Amino acid sequence: MSKLDIETINSIKVLALDMIDKAGSGHPGIVLGAAPIIYALYKDHLKAIPSNSNWINRDRFVLSAGHGSALLYSLLYHAGYDIDIEELKHFRELNSLTPGHPEYRVTPGVDASTGPLGEGVGMAVGMALAERYLRTISNIEKKNSNLIDYYTYCLCGDGDLMEGVSYEALSFASAQNLNKLIILYDCNHVSLDSDTTNTFTEDIEIRFEALNFNILNVKNGNDYNEISKAIKQAKKSNRPTIIICNTTIGKDSLLEGTNKVHGKPLSKEDLNSIKTKYKITNESFTVSQEVLNYFQNTINTRVGEAYKKWEEEYISIKESDNIGLHSLINLLERNTFVIDFDDTKFKISDEYNEELRESNHKIMNFISPKNPFFLGGSADLSSSCKTNLDKSSIQSEDNPVGKNIYFGVREHAMGAILNGMALSNLKVFGSTFLSFSDYQKPAIRMSALMNLPVTYIFTHDSVYVGPDGPTHEPVEQLTMLRTIPNFITFRPADINEIMGSWEYILKNNCPTALVISKEKRSKNKNTNAKFVKYGAYMIRKEKYHLDGIIIATGSEVEMAMDISKELFTMGIDTRVVSMPSMELFLKQNPKYEEQLLPKDVPTFVIEAGSSIIWNRFATKPEYIFGVNRFGMSGKTDEVIRYLKIDKNTILEKIANYLEKNVNIDII
Repeated sequence: MSKLDIETINSIKVLALDMIDKAGSGHPGIVLGAAPIIYALYKDHLKAIPSNSNWINRDRFVLSAGHGSALLYSLLYHAGYDIDIEELKHFRELNSLTPGHPEYRVTPGVDASTGPLGEGVGMAVGMALAERYLRTISNIEKKNSNLIDYYTYCLCGDGDLMEGVSYEALSFASAQNLNKLIILYDCNHVSLDSDTTNTFTEDIEIRFEALNFNILNVKNGNDYNEISKAIKQAKKSNRPTIIICNTTIGKDSLLEGTNKVHGKPLSKEDLNSIKTKYKITNESFTVSQEVLNYFQNTINTRVGEAYKKWEEEYISIKESDNIGLHSLINLLERNTFVIDFDDTKFKISDEYNEELRESNHKIMNFISPKNPFFLGGSADLSSSCKTNLDKSSIQSEDNPVGKNIYFGVREHAMGAILNGMALSNLKVFGSTFLSFSDYQKPAIRMSALMNLPVTYIFTHDSVYVGPDGPTHEPVEQLTMLRTIPNFITFRPADINEIMGSWEYILKNNCPTALVISKEKRSKNKNTNAKFVKYGAYMIRKEKYHLDGIIIATGSEVEMAMDISKELFTMGIDTRVVSMPSMELFLKQNPKYEEQLLPKDVPTFVIEAGSSIIWNRFATKPEYIFGVNRFGMSGKTDEVIRYLKIDKNTILEKIANYLEKNVNIDII
């Protein structure tokens, strides 16, 4: 290594240690151990321009080991990204550009928010999949185009590879043979509690050999030149690559090689000792201008020519009449996703009656041909969830523009991969059974945190799937989804409300869940696709006076309508409200809620799931008809009667509650 390379690596380390020291928290171990890895990547290989951090053809980098954020922020500062010293001084402070873990849309140069360990690996796989898809489309539109052509890199540690989601995702990457995915493994054999002899003893090379990865082993992870050579070699591979960089956690610290240097600041004595060893004795947060000039000039010289050449093609495309590439550029630069979707174009017979998952299938297949950037798949359940895009094929190495992605039985990885694809501005979906949404929760949470347009389609949405038994009958999952901040859950009642849900999804770049029943339902003449965006609306108005209100969602809306009609014959006049999205309803003007749900009127709720969240609307807890226990295995009719959510039981109870409060002789 040259003298300036050594000085720059050490400067990156010390600045990061200053950040951790001032914050009083952070992770110095990865800073001291992994700095040569990230330096080799950015100095010699990463195709990225600090002055244009959102360049659409930049290489992507995901710090899956997100606890190493101080290292990344220090490097980005050294590289010339728009982060100043003052922001570094506010590391881990409220509203700074340098939060505790990297956050998308907060820090220039950060391509993904880092969630739980392993999540970043899955997102990197999604980015690599999106790159291949977008690159192929650009080459179809313009032969030999270089508009899209980049690598995806991911720095991970032992903890990432212990988490199951990473192996789910990397197994998928192998099946797809994503050769432009390069995993940089900071292999230091230490985790927070101890060294990995207690927890992580498999031979990583053999494991990745079984995954059919290209495997490169850098024996000295402190040697920047060896790491750089390995990255160069990885870029030539026709398979995805893992580069095992054998490092020492907390290198040069008094605690080097131990778990004690992983997750807390160094002592003043230790920090000063390192600075002395590196001959960096300036005041804290002071960086040599020579080091900055060297690193930034090297990057700009290396990438500048490629960027200039790319820009020439980009300008040429912008001046051409190639509509396909124009829409691709608009998508990637401005996240402009356009589909002409209007529910009035659907002609639905009054005799219509079919499974809602079939209705959803028809609508998705109406949407798909209208835009190449709408795609997705299933965790081996497309035939059950009915989410296959019929006019498209299965995506693979040989067919990279297939819009049907077979994720295999990998719900968690599917969510993380979809996040990576959405970070590349694709409008993606993934489907599985609602009871399996628990497997996806960390990925769903990251979709919401980053505000990514991922649509999670969940079918088999209640205990109505009786024969499958309690493991497959969701109870608490709807409540879980509705409590996630910045996330919209739809549970439509019929084909009209499914159309309304999709209209909202397509016109809003936000994360959503579309919860679909497998039960047959007729088209309700009073449901309205245009009203779904309000979250709730009236579908049966009282005729003479308002004795009670029944709120229902999904499959239970039809039951609520039948109950309301029978109550009317008993002299009880009720209003029925469909609430396809509780979250959207709670965003409306309070006056709308007051008009729809007057507070002095007895209000009931029917939903075949947990009742805990419905106290916000029901007049009394006993006015909620839900399921607060696990289901049963049996015929559907028997199960719902056993759980007391059948029509007759609910009708009798509502009638008994209301007959004390109304004059039953009104008709």
